[in-house]
Amino acid sequence: MIKFGTDGWRAVIAEDFTFENIKNLSQAIADYLKSKVRKKKKIVVGYDRRFLSKEFAETVSLVLAANNIKVVLSNRDVPTPVVSYHCGLDKYNLGVMITASHNPAKFNGLKIKTAEGGSADKDITDAVEGCLYKNKPKVIPLEAAKEKGLLEVKDLTKDYIKFFKKFVDIEKIKKLKLKVLVDNMYGTGGDFVEKILGVSQVKIDYLHNEFNPSFGGINPEPVESNLKEMLKIMKEGKYDVGLVLDGDADRIAMVDGNGNYINAQVILPLLAIHMIKNRKISGGIGKTVVGSNIIEDVAISLGVACYETPIGFKYLTNLFMDGLICVGGEEAGGIGFKGYVPERDGSAAFLILLEMIAVEKKSFDTLLSEFYKQYGKYYYTRTAIPVESVKKSLKDMKLPKTLFGKKVERVNTLDGIKLMTKDSWLMFRKSGTEPIVRVYSESKSRNEGVKLVNLGKKMVYAL
Repeated sequence: MIKFGTDGWRAVIAEDFTFENIKNLSQAIADYLKSKVRKKKKIVVGYDRRFLSKEFAETVSLVLAANNIKVVLSNRDVPTPVVSYHCGLDKYNLGVMITASHNPAKFNGLKIKTAEGGSADKDITDAVEGCLYKNKPKVIPLEAAKEKGLLEVKDLTKDYIKFFKKFVDIEKIKKLKLKVLVDNMYGTGGDFVEKILGVSQVKIDYLHNEFNPSFGGINPEPVESNLKEMLKIMKEGKYDVGLVLDGDADRIAMVDGNGNYINAQVILPLLAIHMIKNRKISGGIGKTVVGSNIIEDVAISLGVACYETPIGFKYLTNLFMDGLICVGGEEAGGIGFKGYVPERDGSAAFLILLEMIAVEKKSFDTLLSEFYKQYGKYYYTRTAIPVESVKKSLKDMKLPKTLFGKKVERVNTLDGIKLMTKDSWLMFRKSGTEPIVRVYSESKSRNEGVKLVNLGKKMVYAL
């Protein structure tokens, strides 16, 4: 009933995601922490804009406080990276974030963040699961927790904003005469970029910034099919660049001045160029197994290593912790940077991009044009199939030796099944966050990419 996936535990509200289960999980987190830390313990708790997220976060806090763990609870909805930031730089033992990220509105979830600010890896989540139901949940009343000094409700955003004023070259960015449209997808993205910049020549307008737990009827995931209104507005040419943040603002997508959707497969290598060439930051580039081939091409051109991991930012977190990479990202839009906590952050990625525009003295559209001219274009496609439609395991799939006349040169099973030709690939993987099987493809031809995904769907349905 309570099982951690790729990033946290997610479930349907009122089915499995209930107050009773949240109490049990919070007690397990408390028991896990008490088994690891004997000194005074401290946890930071945040929440997003989903239905009942604030109330779930309060419940978590009161169970932890009842276990004599000091809790700092956010006084408002915040992006997940705000909780991660405080973990890494304010010496909390753990962080807890109530969010289901990009999942449909009927879901909610709980993410655990480490003392370093990264995503909890499988060792931690398995240990927490192992503590489930060992002890009956303790709960302390809100006012009693405050009176005993076990619960503090605090604004977590001030220090986060203060940090980024130093992390990027604010003075250079402030001079940019840019018109920006930000689509928050009804999530927690807010106006953090604007607050970080302060008074500047960058003019920012917002889309879907109001509170709406139904997310306007779409999933708060920054994929092209969910951004029809954003793309329509951007095509009118009134803005220089568009930023899209997911439900808990740790993932990013972009839209250029002509209304073209730009996914993380392009944003990540573009930012890697800035980090390594302009910022002179040491380290390689991290990508997940579903990351674009172009990321490897960029790493080769920059003379740095490219590390490939299973899907989940927690694996990239480990690369940051080991000092191996200066930038790393996942295909879904989560990107992180050396010098920050080892965590993805959509607002951070956008600020680094603005800094690149300022340093290069080129528009976003020009940077993209030069990038494509040097590295070419790859077309990335994905689709989803409900788990209930898949009768057998993906391991039972009969794998072809060719894909539209191209020899399958390698089968990568790092996480899922990835069939690789010389310049294209087709991949299958059961999602760790939703009850779906994902089919991915990449090719240098848009038409071939679509054909590959359609082939993949047929292969899955044939199981």
